[in-house]
Amino acid sequence: QVQLVESGGGLVQAGGSLRLSCAASGRTFSNYALGWFRQAPGKEREFVAAITSTGGSTRYVDSVKGRFTISRDNAKNAVYLQMNSLKPDDTAVYYCAATPIPLGLGNRAHDYDYWGQGTQVTVSS
Repeated sequence: QVQLVESGGGLVQAGGSLRLSCAASGRTFSNYALGWFRQAPGKEREFVAAITSTGGSTRYVDSVKGRFTISRDNAKNAVYLQMNSLKPDDTAVYYCAATPIPLGLGNRAHDYDYWGQGTQVTVSS
């Protein structure tokens, strides 16, 4: 079992940066692949990025490639999402998710078993 808690959201101007963090509890954190999703008002939850258990592989949705970077620190039981060159379209609640499949890089919500409560990111134009 893994519990996830996101932080780092906030209000930023277009072109700015934010770094989201997701703290995880559980002794087997290093066995889990992790993902970030986002959901804007009135829209479906959207895949953003994923990282394998060792951090050796990552995956991104096309709209954030070159702007966002997912990383993890297994010693700290944490996963991060560095977001640069933010756009108003990035405004959403961002969620951290985990799957016990170490090599999982799924881009669908049902690929993940555990979810955090979300953190709001608002990008003003």
